[in-house]
Amino acid sequence: MTIPEEGLQIPRREFLRSSMSGGIAIAGGPALLQSAAAAASDLAQVLSSKFRRQPIAFLPTPLERLKALGAEIGHANLLIKRDDQTGLATGGNKTRKLEFIIADALQKKADTIVTSAGVQSNWCRQTAAAARMVGMKPVLVLSKRDESPVTYDGNLLLDILFEAEVRIIEPRADRAAVTAGIADELRKNGRNPYLVSVGGSMPGDSMQQPLGAIGYVQAFIELHEQAARIGTGLDAVVLATGSGGTQAGLEVGARAVSPKTRIVGISVSGGRQSAQKLVAEISNATAAALDLKFRFSPEEIVVFDEYVGEGYGKLHQSAADAIRLAAVREGILLDPVYTGKAMAGLVDLVRKGYFRKNETIAFMHTGGAPGIFGYRLDLLKFFGAPPG
Repeated sequence: MTIPEEGLQIPRREFLRSSMSGGIAIAGGPALLQSAAAAASDLAQVLSSKFRRQPIAFLPTPLERLKALGAEIGHANLLIKRDDQTGLATGGNKTRKLEFIIADALQKKADTIVTSAGVQSNWCRQTAAAARMVGMKPVLVLSKRDESPVTYDGNLLLDILFEAEVRIIEPRADRAAVTAGIADELRKNGRNPYLVSVGGSMPGDSMQQPLGAIGYVQAFIELHEQAARIGTGLDAVVLATGSGGTQAGLEVGARAVSPKTRIVGISVSGGRQSAQKLVAEISNATAAALDLKFRFSPEEIVVFDEYVGEGYGKLHQSAADAIRLAAVREGILLDPVYTGKAMAGLVDLVRKGYFRKNETIAFMHTGGAPGIFGYRLDLLKFFGAPPG
């Protein structure tokens, strides 16, 4: 679906205001749009009736047009959903997830949030901030990237600023076992910990339902409504896929509201088949939690693993190039772990002809800007020596 010509001609910020408040003629046929709008409204009602939400994020996040970047790579109908602008501790996609997770923790009268991830984790940074917002203590188990000494910058510096209790472990240590042990230790000391998986994605421990993915069902409804206001449908949404919850929520939202919209995951860690299996599992748990009748097979989940590079948290040249491209062409910051690799995938897929020229693509910006500082030496290596 093509963005209407008047939408393509107006400046980026005017386009943003139109997407938030209306003002461009609706395309695609009134019956089709009314049907999708009704489905979105019904799904939103089910979501709000079944799940508690603690308001944390600045919503809705902007939907913007990437005119200069689109021209650079040869795709005019390119949008960006600015979930880097959710507001919590520099923002990011995990804030949407935490609205539902924190609400569940409060209902269970937790006084401590315990979670884990890598040492430059966006998830842990936002979890620490959200915990402090509601008077909980954050405890973070963070795996080192390699055997080198840890540098306290980027997300890790912010974790310290929030006075999170940080336990740093070696790269090959059993993070789940360490986390479970800490939770047991807290219980023995009279605390009531809420233990949640990496990224708030996989149900288990204290989080018995896929609350992180529920946040991205809501996000798809929001994105779909914004696209309708600017007169277009969405042919594809491209995003970084790691722990799987964000893609799973978008998959469920798209299947319920706009089945023709393809959700295209760019893996930042595992291989394609393992990512497909993970996303399908979380998607099915999410659909079941919302009493939706459809289910997903792993083969229905679209994931590209060609842009992982040497592994999770390992920057490579095409990701560095994508970070610089977004900065120079649009003034937008991407991060080295997630969105840099996702944008590298999007650029490559556009140039290879994976998307048709008239298709409207939305890039889901999941945040992560603090990670730029944690990877400053890697970035400078790929960019070359700084000027001067």
